Amino acid sequence: MSALFACGVERSLAGQPWRWRRAGGDELGRDLTDQLLLARGIEESDLARHRSPTIRDFLPDPSVFADMDKAADRLADAVEAEESIAIFGDYDVDGATSAALLMLLLRRLGNEPMVYIPDRLMEGYGPSGAALVELKRRGASLAITVDCGAQAFEALDEAAAAGLEVIVCDHHQCAARLPIALAMINPNRLDESAEGAAHGHLAAVGMAFLLGVALLRELRRRGRFVGDRAEPKIIDLLDIVALGTVADVARLKTLNRAFVTQGLKVMSEGRNIGLVALAEAARLVKAPNCRDLGFALGPRINAGGRVGKSDLGVRLLTTADPEEARAIAAELDRLNEERRAIEMLVGEQASEAAEAQANAPLILVSGRGWHPGVIGIVASRLKERFGRPAIVVAEEEDGTGKGSGRSISGVDLGAAVLAAMDSGLLIAGGGHAMAAGLTVAPGGVGALTEFLHDRLAADIEAARGGRSLLLDALLSPGGVSGPLCDALDAAGPYGAGWPPPRVAAGPARLLRPGIVGNGHVRAIACGDDGKSFKLIAFRAADTPLGQALLSSSGDQRWWLAGTIKRDEWNGGNAAEMHLDDAAPA
Repeated sequence: MSALFACGVERSLAGQPWRWRRAGGDELGRDLTDQLLLARGIEESDLARHRSPTIRDFLPDPSVFADMDKAADRLADAVEAEESIAIFGDYDVDGATSAALLMLLLRRLGNEPMVYIPDRLMEGYGPSGAALVELKRRGASLAITVDCGAQAFEALDEAAAAGLEVIVCDHHQCAARLPIALAMINPNRLDESAEGAAHGHLAAVGMAFLLGVALLRELRRRGRFVGDRAEPKIIDLLDIVALGTVADVARLKTLNRAFVTQGLKVMSEGRNIGLVALAEAARLVKAPNCRDLGFALGPRINAGGRVGKSDLGVRLLTTADPEEARAIAAELDRLNEERRAIEMLVGEQASEAAEAQANAPLILVSGRGWHPGVIGIVASRLKERFGRPAIVVAEEEDGTGKGSGRSISGVDLGAAVLAAMDSGLLIAGGGHAMAAGLTVAPGGVGALTEFLHDRLAADIEAARGGRSLLLDALLSPGGVSGPLCDALDAAGPYGAGWPPPRVAAGPARLLRPGIVGNGHVRAIACGDDGKSFKLIAFRAADTPLGQALLSSSGDQRWWLAGTIKRDEWNGGNAAEMHLDDAAPA
């Protein structure tokens, strides 16, 4: 067996080589958890901290971030003077959780802030001058924008002219020139310190948490928490931080892993009645896990901003009324079903248009009448299907296009969109490495496509050229078991930037391969020792992988690669493989 390729697979059914994520990864060793951590780039001397990530071990001093102390000082003044504070949040999960976190914290400090979430269709992304001036008219003396504001030059100019002070708490990429604001908290400022910039992978809700920590520290320094004034426990809000972090597909490394690990523990205690109601509406029968945040709870919060009322998510996360929580959760569940139907229609049309660009460096499709609330999801689907960055543009009646893009690892789409805006090709645009949004003038899609192809082609080719299926371990078919799931889970939570373990099992023969559900391929893999396990390849029936599995003879032996999941249907401790790839043994 070649040492260069895992299981000797140089070209699989999916057309890719298999490699070990870490040298020696074909041996489980004495401690699988340590093997998995080392394979994800953790130094051996730092294993203990990462085995059980805590906030205490990973939280930086908030003062390392530019403008953080200035923001905390001004916010503390507002709390002590009982000023009217406004929170302006984005309409997605990250914006909703960021706004909810600060609202709950300020409420516990005796301040009931105003919260403003813009309508996606009527107002678009980010703060508008009109909205900020209206908040000033309603009595706000200080506003905090969360998950937006890094590129809001005109809006912040109007706010300043109206006498409204603004703190920007964002994580999107910044230009060299910053908007006028009292404070600009953003780890992706170009002038950020090295220690602050090291946290550029945080979601906006993570930065809002750090702002909250800085605020409490400043109030503590001022002697506010004495007598019957107890200091709020911001750690109790980590369930909201975990939800926003996972739903925004932030990389789960260092502090983000601690946020999610500890946030899931808080969530399991059912402290936030809105999250409890949402879990019930999503028909979750046990405490949510990391996958549930991204695929069950997050999409329902997002549905309000995509096809319903944009403030439903914040209202759900901050309500103290169980009946209101259940009503909002039910409405979000209904809106999520509506969103799915819209997404399916737009997705079919976008996929058909993308076929003609299958060999282009980047997929960029546009269509009149496409719902702008689902284009980000559709772009993500296209990215997965074609293995390259994808942008989907919804054209309005006047030809103006609102676009949303998703990228692949190694290709900074946010920087490319900013460059396109600087070149005059966009009306507005911004984002981060893996996701971006933009507005393009009528007739401008062609020039934008050409610009992005020229700028990103080399990066995309390099990212795709180095593509391999990375494996963590090699198992016999009998090794696919419930206890293995427990061992693999110990190195979680898994998500963006912290990939779930993928193992190879075999050699094995396939018994009773067939199609189930919406084009899924199921089979039983049986090893030479007679041990077997179930496998399923999702939506694979029409792919080369699925066709090969379905036509496999009883004597054909395979190497099978995928993730191991507990088979929850039978209520036991069995496991099954979610198949990603296969190769003849």
